[in-house]
Amino acid sequence: MKVSVVLVLGAVLGATQAAAAEDAVARGKRLFTESRCTMCHSVAGKGNPKGPQDGVGARLTPAELRKWLVEPKVMSAKAKATRKPVMPSFETLKKEDLDALVAYLATLKAPPAK
Repeated sequence: MKVSVVLVLGAVLGATQAAAAEDAVARGKRLFTESRCTMCHSVAGKGNPKGPQDGVGARLTPAELRKWLVEPKVMSAKAKATRKPVMPSFETLKKEDLDALVAYLATLKAPPAK
């Protein structure tokens, strides 16, 4: 009996966490659009083709994605990026919004379609 209660509670908790993660991803996708990230970046062919983000989740860890968002000058120098202007910092975003953007960008695993 105890084992089945634990399994049920584990399944419910896992489903709740999965739903929360999906909500963060959807929120991050909405923030990406609302923050006009597509002025400089694109996803799945939508936005500025000079800054494709397709596959960024496969190339960078969530910690690196976060660093790009809050310290773009540091990351730009580290990556020897030459694109101008350097991306603005989003360090003033609320933690929940920053977490959501990172969650969304981390889902972008596929390379751009050809």
